[in-house]
This record gives sequence, structure tokens and C-alpha cells, in this order.
Amino acid sequence: MDHGVVSSAATGDWERALITGNGRQGALVYGEPGEFRITLSHERLFLPVTEPLPPPHTAAVLSELRALLYGGRAREAAERVAGLAAAEHPGYAETRWIDPLVPAATLAFSTRAPGEVRRTCDFTTGLVTQEHGAARQEVFASRPADVVAVRLSGAAGLLRLLPPDGEPPVPVRFTSVTAPGRLVLHADLPGCRPGAMTGYTVECRVTGEAEALPDGLAVRGEVLVLVRTTVHGPVHGAGPAGSEPVPLDGSAGSEPVPLDGPVPLDGLPADFGRLLDEHAAVHGGLLGRAEVRLPDDRRAERLFTAGRYAVISSAGGLPPTLQGVWTGTYDPPWCSGFTMDGNLASAVAALAGTGTPELMLAVFDLAEAMMDDFRQNARRLYGCRGILVPAHLSTHGLHNHFGPVWCLTFWTAGAGWLARLYHDHYAHTGDLAFLRERALPFMTEAALFYEDFLDGGGDFVPSYSPENTPAGGDAQACVNATMDVAVVRDLLRNLVRACELLDLDPARWWRLLERVPAYRIAPTGELAEWIGAGDAPADNHAHRHASHLYPLWYERDPAFDDPGLAAAAALAVRRRLAWWRGESSDEMAFGLVQLGLAAASLGLAGEAHEALTLLATRYWREENLVSTHNRDAIFNVDVCGGLPALVAAMLVRSSLPGTGYGRVDLLPALPEAWPSGEARGLVVRGGTVERLSWTPGRVEAVVRAWTPLLVTCGIQSARVLPGEALPLTFVRLDAKLIAPLEA
Repeated sequence: MDHGVVSSAATGDWERALITGNGRQGALVYGEPGEFRITLSHERLFLPVTEPLPPPHTAAVLSELRALLYGGRAREAAERVAGLAAAEHPGYAETRWIDPLVPAATLAFSTRAPGEVRRTCDFTTGLVTQEHGAARQEVFASRPADVVAVRLSGAAGLLRLLPPDGEPPVPVRFTSVTAPGRLVLHADLPGCRPGAMTGYTVECRVTGEAEALPDGLAVRGEVLVLVRTTVHGPVHGAGPAGSEPVPLDGSAGSEPVPLDGPVPLDGLPADFGRLLDEHAAVHGGLLGRAEVRLPDDRRAERLFTAGRYAVISSAGGLPPTLQGVWTGTYDPPWCSGFTMDGNLASAVAALAGTGTPELMLAVFDLAEAMMDDFRQNARRLYGCRGILVPAHLSTHGLHNHFGPVWCLTFWTAGAGWLARLYHDHYAHTGDLAFLRERALPFMTEAALFYEDFLDGGGDFVPSYSPENTPAGGDAQACVNATMDVAVVRDLLRNLVRACELLDLDPARWWRLLERVPAYRIAPTGELAEWIGAGDAPADNHAHRHASHLYPLWYERDPAFDDPGLAAAAALAVRRRLAWWRGESSDEMAFGLVQLGLAAASLGLAGEAHEALTLLATRYWREENLVSTHNRDAIFNVDVCGGLPALVAAMLVRSSLPGTGYGRVDLLPALPEAWPSGEARGLVVRGGTVERLSWTPGRVEAVVRAWTPLLVTCGIQSARVLPGEALPLTFVRLDAKLIAPLEA
């Protein structure tokens, strides 16, 4: 199957299940001979396990923390925060986690039909099929109907709706109802905290020959099951800051659920084929907006589609969590929430560039629902105006997760990073109303924090380069992490652009930008991960993150037009990549996305392709083509978004100034392994590369612009004006683009 999965291996492991989802409802489809299983989930089913607390009031000791860090006593600074927090509230005596995403129920169909196993997933429709001999099960999660549809045929058996496997971490009271044509599972949380979800209901409407038994429905012939999970009570804004809940109207999806709710189950047609056709038109429309053809690298081509399938299927009213919209355990890794220091950004990295920018709106809805919590973080932690986004969040945005080793309260780049995603949404869509009404307010609040936070010398202190410790150091806390500097430089440049476009005065942001430190080249020649103050820390390349390469992931920081700084960044890519080649580098695949994006930005085609190859060969399970966090371990969708983004970055590079011409570079990092190929529907800043094809002697493209664009291909260029869809042709000799041909 070109666009899907075919397997002859049955599995009882939910992590190796085939997936289908509509962004809100998710279904893991698996099972062993004799039993089909569908574990159901919902994007908002975060179990209220850990009560949110006010962030520690570290603003009162900020001068002390800064003195410790300037004095080289980083570990003491991190321990001071942990100790202060524990003194303020006993709940901080241990590390506090976010509320976990948990499964809702499992729909099990037991049958004695013997025979061979065949499992398929069609990415273009979202249809998953399992066959055990004559028994057949077909499943998809409908976007228009907001329902999981199941068709059973070929064998009689017992259909049951079961609570999730395992013991929930908080009391949950389950009540089952079996009636003609109905299976219902109610879950009530009798001791839930005020403002949290109170429970959920999973309801199945069963059409066909079905007899109610005490433990389920005895079914035979062809049976249609329509399943919907509904979460009860508010599930966001449950913290002391009193944030408003995320809207439940599904406004982030391409086909939103009506404001008065989805059509009741009994109002839906009992017609599997009709429901599938309606869903496939929407889902397939999203998936089909972009594609690549790589005749000499079929695996990368296939994973480009597989990754987009997983992310589209798990982007709904909320963005994908660490595990998308799927989970089969009460104890998911890192609670499977939204991890803001890398994971979420990787998962959504290809949404705009592959033609589905409307699915990014869920990211902004999530952020805006938690603004009061973000403001409280800024005030309590640092006494600043504006907003501070924590590294981990799910049901609230309060900064509760940190400790003396993982000193995450010192990471201040979260809001600035989100601001880049806001600006990129405008840059890929040209939506000035979005820029004015949503992006500019968020970007401004992010910058307000830095107006107050930067000390008199412009230093970022405290600072943090995610999860890395300087060579020879004993703590992750630091002064002037390169990532912090890069994020704020990017934020302020984008604010200046926005002000120019909206006829506002950008002077204050220029002044703040002048206070930000410059990048540093380490004595060993590479771009330094820590700029520091005075004696800077030594770099540690044996690490999964590559946060100091942030200025190369999106629009390249103009500072890297300096050949010396660009060479230092290239050396940093190569040294980090050398560590990834080793056997010790088995975890956190999205670090390779970071390296690959930086390499593509620098035109390092070989290095970008090596990062892509490591991603493609280490971090995908063949049974379902879902990515993993570690090598063959931990179901995780980060790379499902990151790999397509990297492929796109190797084929097109773009930037969009506030005024004048934007720039689109075709094939900026084309590796020798791709001598020919084709891409369609790659959205760039300022327009769309509707078609791009290349052979060893020729490059052809059709570029549509909504703002003036300078399109380059090697040393040649052409201008495309707004409203044009201009065909361009270039000649390639000796793999160099040397002369344009008339279209």
C-alpha cells in the first residue's frame, strides 16, 4: 500500500496498534487472534491527578539567584528555588507532574474465527481494517460526525465495552449499561477537585443483529457500532489563576463540530459507507494538500505521508500531545501532555508548510486559554509583566514542574517560541487580521516579560538550555543560554515586522533588541550553546537537544549571514551529529529534527540527509508506522511532525521581511541521494510552491505568491508578484543551477 500500512502480525500491545483519529476522538486498533480490541481516547481526557499550585514566589529572591549564578554557583541557585517552593507549600516537597492523558475505554469483540491475520491502515481515508480469518473489523474516526465508526462482519461473537486496563491513579467509579442496541460506560470521579473534569461517558450505538447479555452484546452478521466519548465538566483553566476553559466548539478543525454540539448518535445514518465517504472527503482533503515523490528514497517519501497522517489525525480542538490523541495506559510517559521545550513544536512543525495551517489554530487556542496562568508565572517567578510559559502543561498553565536538577523555572523561552509559531501562521497565510488580533497581542505580552526580565547589562539570568549541562558542570542553570538569546532576537525582529505592517511604531522593540547579547563562537570553533558572562561554560556535544541552533530552525537569523558565524553553526551541527551516530544516542528523536532543520538552513545537504536517515531508520515501528521517542520504545508523535518538516526544509527555504520582497530558495539542501523527485503543495512564507520537480539537468517549479517574492534556484532568481502563479524553469549542470530558461 503506497499510502498506508499492511501487516500480517497480530499484536496485543496498544503501542503497536494501528491508529485512526479525528483530532478529538482517537482509536488504537489491535488485538490477537480471537479478539479484536479498540482502545478509545479523547483529546480532553486529562485525569485530574495533581492539584495545580501557585508558582513559587522566587521574584523575592531574584537578586540572590542572580548573584549565585554570576558567582558560578549554579547548583545552589537551582536548589534555592526548590527549597523555597517546598517551604511555601508542602506539595512541592516532591516533583509535581501535570495531569495525564488517559484512555477512556476498550471496545472488545471476541470471536472464535480461525485463520490468517491481516491488518491495514489507509492513510488517505483513515480506515483501519483487521481480519482474523473470516472475521473482519473496519474502523475510522469521523471528523464531520465526531464519532468512531466500527463495522464488524464475517463472524459471530461477543461485543463488550470495558474500562481501561490497569488501576487509575485516582478513584474512578465505573458504571456499565447494556441494552438492546446500546453499550454505555460511565466514569465518575467522586473526589475530583473543584473546577476539574467530573467524569466521562463512552456510548455505543449498535445497529444490526445484537442480543443483550449480562456482559455485553452477542452479535452476528454485519453490525455497525458508532462510538463517542464525552468528557464532563471543565478540563482547562482549573488552577488558582482561573483561566477560561479552552473553547469546546472545535473551532480549530477543518470541519468544526457545530456550536450546539455534534449530532446525537441516534441522528447519524446507520450507513458505514456513507459516513466513511463524508469523512474521507475531509480527512483526505487535508492529507492530500501536500506530497513528495522521491524515487530513490521511498522510505522518506512514505514516512512523509505517515507522519502527516498521524498529526492530522490527532490535531483537533487541541494540538497533539506527546502521544497525539491516543493512549493505552494510566501512566503515560511524561503524562503525555504538551511539552513546550521541543516536543510540541516538533509535532506541529509541518502543519503550516504542508498546507494545513488551520490545524495550527489549536495551538493558539490552547495558549490563549491559559494566559492568566502565564501572567501569574511571570509575576510570581520574576516580578515581571507579560507571560511565562512552562515547559509542561495540560489542564492548566501554572509553572509547577521543576526541581534542583531539571531547573525549569529558569527556562524563559517558552512564550517567545510560541510567538514564532504565531508569526509563522501569518507568514504562511497572509492573514493580516490574525496578525493584528491574535499574533501581535501575544507577541507583545511575550516581549513585555523581557523588557522587565533582562538585567541592566542585557543578560538572561537565570537562563537554561533545555536539559543540557555544560561540560564539567554540575547543574543546568546558567547565564545567557544561546537559545534564550536567539528566541528573543527572533521575537523582537518579528514584532518590528508586525509593527511595520500594521503602521505601528516599532522603536521600543528596536531598543530592546539592542540590549540582547550577541552570539558567541566557542574557542573550539563551533557556535557556543552558552554565551555566558565572563568565563563562559564549555560546550557539551553529547546531548539529545540542540537548542542553541534555534536561530536556524525557522527564518535564519540575519546574524548568520556572517560567514564566520555560519561556519561555526555548521561545525556545531557536525559535532552534535557525530554524537548521534553512536549507540548511546538512542533517545529523544526530535533532537535530530533540530539538527536537520539547522543543516538545511545552512545548505548542508549531506548533514540534513544524514539526520533524516537516522530519524527514518531508528524511530519508526514497522507494524503501524508511528514514530517512537527512543529506538523502538515509547509511542510518540513528535517525529511524525518533525520528519515531514525536515523533508520540506530540504526542498524549500523561505523568509518574509516586513516590507519589500520575501525570499524563497528552491532545493537549498538537496542531497545527492535525491537526484530526481517531485513535491506538490509546499506552503512557504509569502506563497505556495504548487509544484516542484527536478532531474539531474532541470528544475521546474510553479510558485504562487500573495506578497512579492524573490525565488532563487542556485545562483539564478526570478520575481513573482502577488496574485501570480508563475512557472519557472532552471537548467542544472554538474548538480549546480546555472541558468534559467524561459517558462
